Amino acid sequence: MKRRDFVASSALGAAAGALLPFPALGEEKQDRPVDMVALRGGEPVEMFKRGIAEMGGMERFVKKGYKVTIKPNIGWDQPPEVGANTNPELVAEVVKECFKAGAKEVLCFDHTCGNDWDNRYKMSGIAKAVESAGGKMIAGNTENMYVPKDIPKGVSLKKAMVHPLTFECDAFINIPVLKHHGGAKITNALKNYMGCIWDRQFWHRNNLPQCIADYATFQKTTLTIVDAYRVMLEYGPRGKDPSYAPIVKYQILSTDIVAADAASVKIFESVAKEYGKGVPYKMSEIKYIAAAEKLGVGTSDLSKLNVKRVSMQA
Repeated sequence: MKRRDFVASSALGAAAGALLPFPALGEEKQDRPVDMVALRGGEPVEMFKRGIAEMGGMERFVKKGYKVTIKPNIGWDQPPEVGANTNPELVAEVVKECFKAGAKEVLCFDHTCGNDWDNRYKMSGIAKAVESAGGKMIAGNTENMYVPKDIPKGVSLKKAMVHPLTFECDAFINIPVLKHHGGAKITNALKNYMGCIWDRQFWHRNNLPQCIADYATFQKTTLTIVDAYRVMLEYGPRGKDPSYAPIVKYQILSTDIVAADAASVKIFESVAKEYGKGVPYKMSEIKYIAAAEKLGVGTSDLSKLNVKRVSMQA
């Protein structure tokens, strides 16, 4: 290892041991169910276990006999430490919790960014994690797997070829990874929906932020779980090496996908400033959030939510 790389790596490791502050993520309200849990300072599995308990348990979202679809980001042929895909340990624990709640089956898929979908499922560590927890991996990289659906509330996106697992289920759990994106600036929960449809190029050619928001009016999501254990600050969405994805140990669980993205942008901004890498984007710069809010998908005003904040270490 070159000396400058060693120094940079050591600095990242030292910073990873410190507990970064919560940005302004709303307040706890005692008179209503929890809408969002924001956690920091733990490992992915322990944060999820605490988070889902604070949300009222997985039984709030998954009932006995349910068919559950989980949608991580498995787009890239990268190992977990690069931060390009959702953390496999977190995904495995979600599968386990679904079965504990009584799920009949748990299916996992993504339309990966490349035809070697089986290699990406493997390299990400997610295939092994899901299958070891009793779930099933389903392919998503052949056009005939997708069916045409109307998007009645769409502004730019009126129709889409959609994977059946997104609607042929009793519960749909979105598990994105928070990271930089060369086109959309930040990719997270709403943009993770692009792995649900076939013709992504149409979205890129026809106002990407609006298409992301349009599809969100169609897709029903039971729970969003944001993996921000590592946050890729540059070279997204594929990533370059672990030095651009520091371990910062955040996680968000939310019933409101727009709020999940709003909170995640605040985290990204805070981490970018802390590490002096990437761009500390403001929420106004992530156009699909406002577009989705305008269409009634959810709210970016976190003060309207009951937000429970949990620190896993002193």
